[in-house]
Amino acid sequence: MSKPYIGGQAVLEGVMMRSPKSFVVAVRRPDGSIAVREQQWTTFLPGLKFLRWPLLRGAVVLLESLHNGYSALMFSAEQALPGEEGKPGQAADKGLGSSALLAISTLVMVGLFIAAPHLLTYAVGRLLGLNLDTQGFAFHLVDGFFRVAILLGYISAVARTAEMKRVFQYHGAEHKAIWAYESGLPLTVDSARGFTTLHPRCGTSFLFVVVMVAVLIHVAIFPFVPRLHENALVNQLLMVLIKVPMALPIAGVAYELQRLSARPNSPKPIQWLVRPGMWMQNITTREPTDAQLEIAVLALARSLAREEGRAAAPDGLAVYADFQSAAALQPVPSPA
Repeated sequence: MSKPYIGGQAVLEGVMMRSPKSFVVAVRRPDGSIAVREQQWTTFLPGLKFLRWPLLRGAVVLLESLHNGYSALMFSAEQALPGEEGKPGQAADKGLGSSALLAISTLVMVGLFIAAPHLLTYAVGRLLGLNLDTQGFAFHLVDGFFRVAILLGYISAVARTAEMKRVFQYHGAEHKAIWAYESGLPLTVDSARGFTTLHPRCGTSFLFVVVMVAVLIHVAIFPFVPRLHENALVNQLLMVLIKVPMALPIAGVAYELQRLSARPNSPKPIQWLVRPGMWMQNITTREPTDAQLEIAVLALARSLAREEGRAAAPDGLAVYADFQSAAALQPVPSPA
């Protein structure tokens, strides 16, 4: 029997772990206690089974991951950032609603990683007098270069902040815990400590695979897309609008390639495709402390327990004094 597929995400002072049916977030609070939220993984359109077929499931998983991942991030902000009198903050309840913030974040990502590279490529072609057109290979090659450059620049910039350095440590802890699980070792800090912080199924690697797949698909499709407007700039803006919905099937193909790359018998060309993304993880992961590994191990163990029908804690939030109390399922009593 194959093991359940486990994914994860680093959040503020914590780790989110997910299996096909479970969703667990563990966060270290400022006072050293641990907040754990357990629930069912939110599945989009569960009645449409065909959306789980290969090449289709990647886009659905991406949308689910954006929704649930943002929920985990907001929860971690509530628990990890102190509010008044040192109590956990209420970041998710202030200002815009979480759905609006997620929509705004998605629009920013579309602008940064789809619109900006496309329009930069168009501008460079005009500036240098080059015949860069969406019907030619060169346009999409330069567009891919700008996507990678923007991605690297963005990651390098956020990596300079103290907060993100700690998030990247939790990212490393997440990978180490998953390596221990996939290697068949006990889910302990000692077991996880010796593994690398790099993992082929990481989201960082996924982003790079998406760029490579996007170049190939754009080269295959855009030669057949006719000019949509006589004004050159307006025509390019319309081409950007075509690219936005194409991001979902591109993500679907990239998802399958990345899963294939994680197999022991993965073809060499697929391994080469994900290797630059593995190199990028040297920026987005850092060596964690044992205390951070505790959080990753705890989240993974709880996720697996729920997946395998062994859940001992109910849905919702529980707070534990320390890692030992969490492992023994001894939460701090709620105030009357």
